[in-house]
Amino acid sequence: MHRILAAVFLALVALPASAQSRIPSHCIAVADAGPERLWRADWRDPVARDTVRIRYIDHSMFLIQTPGGLAAATDFTGFLGPVDLVPDVVTMNHAHSSHWTSAPDPRIPHVLPGWGPFGQGIEHHLDLGEMLVRNVSTDIRLGASGVEPKGNSIFVFEVAGLCIGHLGHLHHEPDAAQYAALGRIDVLMVPVDGGRTLDLPTMMRVVERLRSSVVIPMHWFSGAALDAFLVGMSDGFAVERSDASEITLSLRSLPARPTIVVLRPDYLE
Repeated sequence: MHRILAAVFLALVALPASAQSRIPSHCIAVADAGPERLWRADWRDPVARDTVRIRYIDHSMFLIQTPGGLAAATDFTGFLGPVDLVPDVVTMNHAHSSHWTSAPDPRIPHVLPGWGPFGQGIEHHLDLGEMLVRNVSTDIRLGASGVEPKGNSIFVFEVAGLCIGHLGHLHHEPDAAQYAALGRIDVLMVPVDGGRTLDLPTMMRVVERLRSSVVIPMHWFSGAALDAFLVGMSDGFAVERSDASEITLSLRSLPARPTIVVLRPDYLE
């Protein structure tokens, strides 16, 4: 019996990342009173079963890693750090050059732009087995008064039973249909610059509407903008500051109270 169990265990461990099954997600958070979050990890370490590791790289770029070895990079600019890591999937937005690259590494299997032909947008529904990547198109500003309809995307990563949303370079509050398409977002990356994306009052309204269990600020150019966001959200959200760049989360370790987690951006080394 021991030999049979050992053989089954080894067979499961040996499965390639693409063959790993995904924990079903209905975009519904399950809160637990006792969070068990790991603040200090290394991007080269294996990710524990039923968890996901999120590393803040820079600006609005995050690295999302799964137990099966999949890696996804958001708002990918082409550089994660002085390492030879080739993500399985990268997402990009083109409101500004700091959110995309015209020359992604050709070794990357899946490059997902958040825009399509002008005004038509684009739809992604990429099932990698352990991870599902989808998008909701949004409009972006052009110049002083122009608009590119569906010119960018909010990307959603469903993995380990969690729905992880990245607001990208959001220029307007989502409408009812876009909110419905997003569904329940458990973990939210939100730009808090207060001007180049959305003004802070509107962005805070978006965050309050989504009511994610974990909110990670991004796209902040000064401590003042970040602090203003934290102060504005402090009545309804707990705030945790960390010197770490990574956080490891599971469906069962989500905080009982919605929490803003401030990570320190840091390239991979």
